[in-house]
Amino acid sequence: MHRTLSGIVVAFALATATTTAIAAEPTLIEPNVLIADRALTTAQVKERILPARRYATFWSSGDEALATNALSPDFVDRTLPSGRLPGVAGALAASRSFRAAVPDLKCEVQQMILSSDRVISHLRFTGHFTGTFNGAHGKGQAVNFIATDIYRIEKGRIAENWHLEDNLTFMQQIGMVSPSA
Repeated sequence: MHRTLSGIVVAFALATATTTAIAAEPTLIEPNVLIADRALTTAQVKERILPARRYATFWSSGDEALATNALSPDFVDRTLPSGRLPGVAGALAASRSFRAAVPDLKCEVQQMILSSDRVISHLRFTGHFTGTFNGAHGKGQAVNFIATDIYRIEKGRIAENWHLEDNLTFMQQIGMVSPSA
């Protein structure tokens, strides 16, 4: 029995309801599994998953308007990679760079977990390395790796993000790192 996260799977209709509220937006990615702390109201759940779904859809589509709507203007990346710009500009640049390597990049939200003002997204990225990455040219290699993001939501936007990507798997799949024996 979990005491701090008394999770319940939230009905698929709840996630769908947030999409219909914003008719001008493209269809947002639905999490395969949505788990929410029982202490959260339906309104709080909707408020927290909307920016997370926008951000996942941004990574899947490259639609920068989704990122600017998902991220707070004061967005802070708490695990900022070396050389990446901070803030919203850094996220947009990272997406452009990754899409140059994997133009058909897709993002799937395997599960989303909500507690308090946090959203944890377990993501799977797929596509084909047909572009260029760090000087290497793709030959159509399939990419399939996971990432986990922890978002702090404030006023309906992602204010902070802590993330971890399986970069080793990605680098092995595109041939930049040899698989270990």
